[in-house]
This record gives sequence, C-alpha cells and structure tokens, in this order.
Amino acid sequence: MAAPGRKPKPSHLKVVDGDPGKRPPNKNEPKPRPIAPKAPVHLDAVARREWRRMAPVLERLGLLTEADGPAFACYCMAYSRWVQAEKAIAEHNAERAPDSEVPPSCFVTPKGYIQQIPAVGIANQAIKEIRAWCAEFGMTPSARSRMSVTGDDSDDDMEDLLSGR
Repeated sequence: MAAPGRKPKPSHLKVVDGDPGKRPPNKNEPKPRPIAPKAPVHLDAVARREWRRMAPVLERLGLLTEADGPAFACYCMAYSRWVQAEKAIAEHNAERAPDSEVPPSCFVTPKGYIQQIPAVGIANQAIKEIRAWCAEFGMTPSARSRMSVTGDDSDDDMEDLLSGR
C-alpha cells in the first residue's frame, strides 16, 4: 500500500536543491552507482536515439543510476510516442486540401461531425508522460532553476595541484 501524502524528493535532488525544508536526509536510503544502465533491447529507434542523447548528460550530473533503467526507458518510449504522433499529425495536415473547411488535425466522421485525429490525443498524453518523467530526473527548466550546484567546477587534477587547491 502506498504511503499517503506527497512522494518524497530523492536525496540527491535535495542536496542539489539545498533542502529548503531542513529535514535530515534518509541515511539508510539505497545508493545505486551513478552509472547509466544499458538501453533495453525493446526500445524503438527513436527511443534508442533519445537514450543515447540524454543518458550521458544525466549520468554526468549524477541523476541517472544503474537502478533507473526501467524509469528512463519509460521516458524514452514516451518521447518516441510523442515524436511519432507529431509526425502523423504533420502528415495528416499535409494531405489536407488547402481550401478545406475542416480545421487542421481534424477529420469529418461518417455522420458529419468534425473530430480531431487520434494522433492529437496520443501526442497530448505522451507530453504529459514526458513532463512527469522529466520531473523525476530533474530535466525541466523549473527543476534546474531550483537547483544549486555546490563545489568546484574544475575537473582538472593538475590544475588543482598547481593552484594549491
């Protein structure tokens, strides 16, 4: 059974955000290694490209771990569904007669009603899923605006040695 109330923010995001609630972090929280998992074989080509594009970025930020594979795969599949739905919408709109009285992304049913094409609903649902998964991985502009990265920007050990750091 799920716990009531808001789901807790992952500890690594609390540290990056500065933990405004000042609650102590869970010291017994599992800490999987910050290594990007391999892409599942069931991903389609679009989802696989998105995995290859975003996994290194999230891994570098420490936001993607070896345990996050299924969740990240869901994000990639939602992204793929959105891209495919948007292509279907564009194809439908390109096939429309330029002087058509039917609005873009719509068709006339056999009974004469105007209805949106199913790809619009698929795209809208995929966008909602993408937004939710992006929030889970700290991938939205609003999530980044609340984050504060502490520490040194330098990754060069020799530079640190020479500068006395």
